[in-house]
Amino acid sequence: MVRFRPLDPWDDPRGGQIERVRIDNGILALEVLSLGGIIRSLWTPDRNGERGNIVLGCDSAEDYLTQDAHLGAVAGRYANRIANGQMTFDGEHYYLDKNQANNCLHGGREGFNRKQWNIGQLPDGVRLSLVSPDGDMGFPGNCNIQVDYRLVANNLYVEMFAATDRACPLSMTQHSYFNLEGSRSGGNGNHRLQIDSTEYLETNSTGIPNSIIAGADSNLDFRKSKTLASKLKDTDGLDHCYLMRNNDKELLRFGNLSAPESGRCMTLYTNQPGVQVYGANFLEGNPGRNEQKLKRHQAVCIEPQQLPDAPNQTELLGDPWIKPGQIYHHISRYQFETF
Repeated sequence: MVRFRPLDPWDDPRGGQIERVRIDNGILALEVLSLGGIIRSLWTPDRNGERGNIVLGCDSAEDYLTQDAHLGAVAGRYANRIANGQMTFDGEHYYLDKNQANNCLHGGREGFNRKQWNIGQLPDGVRLSLVSPDGDMGFPGNCNIQVDYRLVANNLYVEMFAATDRACPLSMTQHSYFNLEGSRSGGNGNHRLQIDSTEYLETNSTGIPNSIIAGADSNLDFRKSKTLASKLKDTDGLDHCYLMRNNDKELLRFGNLSAPESGRCMTLYTNQPGVQVYGANFLEGNPGRNEQKLKRHQAVCIEPQQLPDAPNQTELLGDPWIKPGQIYHHISRYQFETF
């Protein structure tokens, strides 16, 4: 049985209040905010059975609205980057909000991470809903969105649906920053990452894809688990999109993240064509818990999504354009175990 408990709301400095709820199935527990659909806390057991929070978060609504790291939020309408903040479909050209270099990142400056969502109770979790109007950050169509967070035994399910009355590219992701050591560690370097895929996107200096790399036996081949610290020696940090050859849209295993001190392990399954692995390269200075500033490489994001700039690069996997009468569907399962 999942227990649902409202927490004291926060005042929204923009007006109104931000709802906070906690759900707990006895194995896992979540704290969810109506602001941005944010997962503020995710408690999972370590190898000794002691539960601890494994995601980064903030102390207040003000801090969440100040930070630019999308901590724990739903990113959208389009997660990752759209080149030059522009796209074309059926002869219509659209200009989007630019908020990263010359690109539109995670839906623009006022993306889904800053919206006030409606939040309600499910038998095994919570349901968040949002209406994004035509022209929101430049995106076409009135878009209705639903996001479910459900706890089933030792699994967190994240399921997203959306529909629009004009053709629009849609790609949402859950943007939690995971540190499986919880409060025991200040960084992600001792975490081990294993990825089933060997294909990833090579990108330019602003994160726009140039080509698909078959990375078997390369520095970014994680078929055998490697520490994140070992990758930092050879790169400026992970920020790469790995490809999932998932033609049937079924849940496929992506890989797992593990932490040696706590003994926690998280395995991701998803129906999305790509998963961005981001090592918190630009986290430095953002507000965190207990009035502490967050640090570079303090955690890692594992973000199932459509591919970056796919609205413009039709040769990439998947078709992100959702037309009237179609339904966008994203489902991911995060399985938590110990070793």
